[in-house]
Amino acid sequence: MGAADNNTTGGNDMSKPAKFGMWRVFVPVIIGLCVVAWLFKGEFNPDVWSMIHFDTRVVLCIVLAWIFMAGRDFGLTWRFRALTDRRLTWWQAVRVNFMCEFTSAITPSAVGGSSLGMVFMHHEGIDLGRATTLMLTTLFLDELFFVVACPIVVAVIPYDMLFGFGGSSFVIGLKLVFWIVYAAIFLWTLVLFTGILVWPYGMKRCLVWIFKFRPLRRWQSAVMALGDNMVATSKDLRTRSVRWWFDAFAATALTWSSRYLVVNALFWGFVPGADQLVVFGRQFVVWVVLMVSPTPGGSGVSEWLFTEYYGDLLHNTSIALVIALFWRIITYYVYLVVGVFLAPSMFRAPKKSTVNKENNKNNNDIK
Repeated sequence: MGAADNNTTGGNDMSKPAKFGMWRVFVPVIIGLCVVAWLFKGEFNPDVWSMIHFDTRVVLCIVLAWIFMAGRDFGLTWRFRALTDRRLTWWQAVRVNFMCEFTSAITPSAVGGSSLGMVFMHHEGIDLGRATTLMLTTLFLDELFFVVACPIVVAVIPYDMLFGFGGSSFVIGLKLVFWIVYAAIFLWTLVLFTGILVWPYGMKRCLVWIFKFRPLRRWQSAVMALGDNMVATSKDLRTRSVRWWFDAFAATALTWSSRYLVVNALFWGFVPGADQLVVFGRQFVVWVVLMVSPTPGGSGVSEWLFTEYYGDLLHNTSIALVIALFWRIITYYVYLVVGVFLAPSMFRAPKKSTVNKENNKNNNDIK
């Protein structure tokens, strides 16, 4: 769930550079390509290629999909800049953004690779404690977006159109997984809201007490660290202005909306007659379900889910496979490629934090 996993709360020294293995890149790529090949073998009709004409409209819509994805990256970069009070330059924020996406792409969605963003911000000179606080803030903003957006999506789009008609096992399973995951997101957001804005010390004590019980005791140290991070985050967020909150949430909304619009652009190009509001709403469902994907970056699961879920809007599974392939290239594989080039430098020893620089300067002045 992109949640507070052990990456954010463990007792390890996160300032130490991590080892990077290329096998982490190849595993999700191989999984994704194998599933695509399997789907193509069973569902794809070669005659479909004769139906697809890469005319000006289709090409422009593919370009538009890339623009929407750039908008998504701009939103995350803007948010990193806003959360760090612009201590990160635009280029530093871009690098942090791409590395967060890269680690998300090579780790299971349920683990939350983007939580390593605190390591990447620390590498760019942000104090590690401050960076940890900021990553908990981004987590809260992301979960809050899903909690707020869900009632709007369900209210605007007819329920049967959102999930698909009929009582097939796929539709029933999709609804069940979606609502279970959404309930978990809602509860987790409630915990974060209480812990970092309303009652930080009380929430910390409550969590520590719950995790004293034997079945949960193995996670007690991680939960205690989470409680400490909530208290630190609360001290920071309670002083923030309305403008700061507006910028942070607006950047979050732009990020997710732009990500969804990538599929809208592809549908405009390949299936212009499709209901664009339904296409947009179903992306919301897709990304909620993918939060519990056990594969790195949702590889394999994403391609299968896309073709099954959007099949009723296309009446042609082969077209769905073509769109799914473009979708994954734009929203997933590009981050693997960029991340491979950035990773060697980002996993080296971090730069000196801005806080340490200021403290050293003050000490020198005193001397």
